[in-house]
Amino acid sequence: MLKHVMAILASGLIGLGAAAPAAAQGTGSATLDAVRARGMLNCGVSGESPGFSFPDNRGVMRGIDADGCRALAAATLGDAEKVRYVHLSTVSRFTALQAGEVDVLIRNTGWSLTREANLGLLFAAPNFWDGTSIIVKTSSGVTSVSGLGGASICVASGTSTEINLADWGRANRIEYTPVLISDVNQLRDAFLNGRCDAYATDTSQAAAFRYRQGPQAGELTILPEQLSFGPIAPMVRKGDDKWFDIVRWVQYAQLHAENLKVTSANVDTFGGASNPDIRRLLGLEGGLGQALGLDNRWAYFTIKQVGNYGEVFERNITPLGLARGHNALWTAGGFQFAPAMR
Repeated sequence: MLKHVMAILASGLIGLGAAAPAAAQGTGSATLDAVRARGMLNCGVSGESPGFSFPDNRGVMRGIDADGCRALAAATLGDAEKVRYVHLSTVSRFTALQAGEVDVLIRNTGWSLTREANLGLLFAAPNFWDGTSIIVKTSSGVTSVSGLGGASICVASGTSTEINLADWGRANRIEYTPVLISDVNQLRDAFLNGRCDAYATDTSQAAAFRYRQGPQAGELTILPEQLSFGPIAPMVRKGDDKWFDIVRWVQYAQLHAENLKVTSANVDTFGGASNPDIRRLLGLEGGLGQALGLDNRWAYFTIKQVGNYGEVFERNITPLGLARGHNALWTAGGFQFAPAMR
């Protein structure tokens, strides 16, 4: 036995004082093991929302949620393109994650107590701070939500938006008629065809919907008052703490990268960096990847292939006409915050 151990040490497979590779140790995450075994991340998205997840004219999925899938694939597999996008409706999204049909749900989903307490699922770090808005036809002349008394309002059934709309109406003593439709395309068609006077949805989705109207975008107005405000975030199954950590810290790494001014374009220039925060971020010291069961270059792969948070926002959300606002970094007065990477 001693000769066998000495032979292994001499071969260089295991060095004295060095940790064995993560794959040899086992990752501690059943989800990560499954992703690596298949060589592909199964990522649940909407696939119908510009700015978040929507195919471009070449059929490539684009958006902040799609890039969240890419970032996770880059961190765990070293390749941002190793993603299978699974299109999920508002009705099927939670059951698909619960059943293991997807490894993670990154589908502009609002964070709430009841969802986290009742579904056996956990929200990771917010990738976007959003709220509920109401969009109307500009020709209606309505310029404020206070002018919606007696209106019919289209809203997706079974969503937090339906609850937010009901809470707003009750709190402000404004009576309206909800038009409940589960399919998002049918819902939008109903609004455009005059079946309802207004359409309630997330502010981001209202902006994406207006953006899709092209030259007719000016015919739609997003009313200035938000009915609610809160984060949307990726979701994972409870019980796999290591995977939960990974999904959170991929987002945090992109926030730190923006704060440190490390981008996809300049990341390769920091090989000789003296800044310890940058060195830990890029896996040059600190061994943070080992703590997550990943390659120490996991954040480098993410930044190089997908970009920092600011790059992702500029690429996907800015074209919708939405400012950074609450999605600015914590160092710039926004809500996008990341704990220390050490």
